Amino acid sequence: MKITVVGSMSTDFVVTTDIKPNQGETVIGKNFTTAFGGKGANQAVAASRLGAEVSMVGKVGNDAFGTAIIANLESTGVDISHVERVTHSESGSAHIVLFQEDNSIIVIPGANNEMLPQDIETFSDQLLASDLVILQNEIPQATNEAIIDFCWEHTIDTLLNPAPARSISEEYIEKVSYLTPNEHEAAILFPGQTQKEVLAKYPNKLIITLGSRGAVFHNGKEEVVVPAFKVKPLDTTGAGDTFNGAMATALLNGKELPEALGFANLAAAISVQGFGAQGGMPTLEMMKEHSSYEKKWDFK
Repeated sequence: MKITVVGSMSTDFVVTTDIKPNQGETVIGKNFTTAFGGKGANQAVAASRLGAEVSMVGKVGNDAFGTAIIANLESTGVDISHVERVTHSESGSAHIVLFQEDNSIIVIPGANNEMLPQDIETFSDQLLASDLVILQNEIPQATNEAIIDFCWEHTIDTLLNPAPARSISEEYIEKVSYLTPNEHEAAILFPGQTQKEVLAKYPNKLIITLGSRGAVFHNGKEEVVVPAFKVKPLDTTGAGDTFNGAMATALLNGKELPEALGFANLAAAISVQGFGAQGGMPTLEMMKEHSSYEKKWDFK
């Protein structure tokens, strides 16, 4: 089953600190490192490591960071036939501060903002060959909407992870197959509505992730909470992306939504015990070796 991820690729610049500076303040941090990131690339790598056939669509700069991003995707088994290099913009970057087992992030889109609606012509065959297309909000909204329209017209399932949060029209919420905000993003997407109301409105479509509490959706009759796995996190960067890549992989392997979310929760729990957005993402073999792995998640 083929997954196409259309979205962002970047380099993460990660600072670890015991003291978070106030405005205008300078502090001494603990560590600095670089890692591969971008929500699109993260989700592609997560799904590929779990055994999915994944193609990445997006743009990087004609710089050393772009070269490294492409090489990393190839090394994880992601097809990069539709990753384009542009000369007029730098590769995307994310600047991450790790503080007290959590993170804050500033994203510089760079070449990711060069993904334009008219570019669909160059990768339409890839979309048509896909069983599921994954999108996020680190490329222009008009591009996401054009891809959703294309997939809707050609009955291709779509998963939209609406992060970073921005408003989405009712038309596009109706057209996507799965929508996976966290609680903060859901509040921005559905202002003035309670979580209970919006979950009931979009049964088996809207999945709200709850961090260390797992994920919740409505099955058409009642709310279903799929609990998380309790772990001590090292770095939560990329946990949501791991969740989305794992959920997509499980769904395409025939798992019902509750089972797919349980599989995704375990993948995310394993991922936060590694460093960097992609550093802790598990392989399928690692999942099966974990004490919490359940036979119901086995793929045919």
